[in-house]
Amino acid sequence: QVQLVESGGGLVQPGGSLRLSCAASGFTFSNSAMSWFRQAPGKERELVAGITSGGGTNYADSMKGRFTISRDNAGNMVYLQINSLKPEDTAVYYCNAIVTDYWGRVYAYWGQGTQVTVSS
Repeated sequence: QVQLVESGGGLVQPGGSLRLSCAASGFTFSNSAMSWFRQAPGKERELVAGITSGGGTNYADSMKGRFTISRDNAGNMVYLQINSLKPEDTAVYYCNAIVTDYWGRVYAYWGQGTQVTVSS
């Protein structure tokens, strides 16, 4: 079955950096688009960044500059580097996979999330 396991979150001071990781299994990772979303308390889940199977990237306008998404197809991993962290980056960060099966049906899968807290 599809599994997405995030790690790398934690408590960090403003201005610090974090690298979030997502370990994927149960599907053909190299063929799948991957994304990071986040959900702050009391707010809706929002897109942070996405990366296609070919490595093309896109970022939400408000995320450009401090966030970098990358992937390692050999290791079935996707990463999110976050620099210059701000208190408003505090949220649960989720890994997302878009998987297409043999018949062309498209599914979205989510990890359990990793908490990022930015505070002094």
